[in-house]
Amino acid sequence: MDSRISKLSQWMKEEDIDFSFITSPDNVFYLSGFLSDPHERLLGLGVFQDEEPFLVCPGMEKNDAKNAGWNYEIIGYSDTDNPWEFISSAIQKRNQKVSRAAVEKEHMNVERYEAISALFSSAAFVPAEEKLRKLRMVKDDKELKIIREACALADFAIQTGCEEIKEGKTEMDVLAAVEYALKKKGINEMSFSTMVLTGANGASPHGTPGMTKIKKGDLVLFDLGVVVDGYCSDITRTVAYGEISEKQREIYDTVLKAQLAAVDASKPGAACSEIDMTARNIIAEAGYGEYFPHRLGHGLGVSVHEYPSLTSANSLQLEKGMVFTIEPGIYVPGVAGVRIEDDLAVTENGVEILTKFPKELQFV
Repeated sequence: MDSRISKLSQWMKEEDIDFSFITSPDNVFYLSGFLSDPHERLLGLGVFQDEEPFLVCPGMEKNDAKNAGWNYEIIGYSDTDNPWEFISSAIQKRNQKVSRAAVEKEHMNVERYEAISALFSSAAFVPAEEKLRKLRMVKDDKELKIIREACALADFAIQTGCEEIKEGKTEMDVLAAVEYALKKKGINEMSFSTMVLTGANGASPHGTPGMTKIKKGDLVLFDLGVVVDGYCSDITRTVAYGEISEKQREIYDTVLKAQLAAVDASKPGAACSEIDMTARNIIAEAGYGEYFPHRLGHGLGVSVHEYPSLTSANSLQLEKGMVFTIEPGIYVPGVAGVRIEDDLAVTENGVEILTKFPKELQFV
C-alpha cells in the first residue's frame, strides 16, 4: 500500500497539491488496505506530499484498520465527536499549510464539502478522481490473483443456477439457491444485486428478479458477480430451458458472434472505441442495432464499474494489467433478452479470459 500512497504523493508534488482527502470506501481501501462500509459516518484518508498520512474512521473500526495493515496514524472518533476537529488537529500537528487540496468531488456531499472548506477557507479544491482511476486501472499480480478467484466463483454460481432451473420455479427461487451456494463457500457479498430473469423479463437490461415462473421455451439470463478480498467479478450468461424459437436462437447467435469478435479484438494497443464498434457493427448488420443500448463493457476491480469504459467515444488504448468486461446484448421487448459477458485481463500479447463458463448456447 505504501507504493500506492507514494504514487499519489508524487502526483501531488507534480500538481502542487498540499493535501488530499480521500473519502470513498473503495479508494480508501485501495490506498490503505482497510475495507469498510461506514454507512453515514465519515471515513477518510489524509495524504500529504512528504508528511505521514492518516486515516480517520469510526472508533469502533479502529482495531479493524490496524489489523488490515495500516501502519500510520489512525484517528478513531465516537458518534458524539466531531471528526473534523480531529482532522484539523492532525493537519496542524504536521505544520501543513494547505493552499490546494484534492478531494473526490463526485463522492463528497455538500455537507462534507462545507466542513472541509471551513478548515481551509482560502484553499482551492481540485478533483482527485482522474488520478485515482488511472492508478486503479492497471492491476498488479496480487490483484489479478484475487480477481481470478472471484471469477472462478462466478463460474460456479452460473453452473449452480443452471442446475436449479426447473419448470415452475421462480426467478427468486433460482436466485436464492445461487446465493445460498455461494454463502456456503464463504462469500458474504455480491458485486451487485444478482439478476435472474426469465423469458421476456430478460429484455430489460437492468431488470429486477421477481416471482415470474420459468417455463419451457424460455431464455434465462443470469448476471452476477462476487466479491473476494475486496475485488469484484461480473459475468452474464443466457441459457435455454427447453427448445426455443428460431428468433430467440438468431438473437443469441448474433450476440455470441459479437462477443467473440470483441474478445478477439482485445489486445494491448487496441482502442476501447474500436473494440466497442467491433461488436456494435455486427449487431447492427444483423438488424438489431437499436436493441443494443449500452456500452460494450467496463473496467473491473475494487469497484464493479471502473476504468476503462468501453464505448465508441473512448480512444484510450488497452495496456497490460487492465481488467474489463465484454458484454454485448440484444433486448427485444416482449420477445427476449440475451447478454453474454466475460471478464478479461490484458496480457503482454493479448488477453486472458477470466470467466470460463461455456458461451455456446446451453440447454438446461
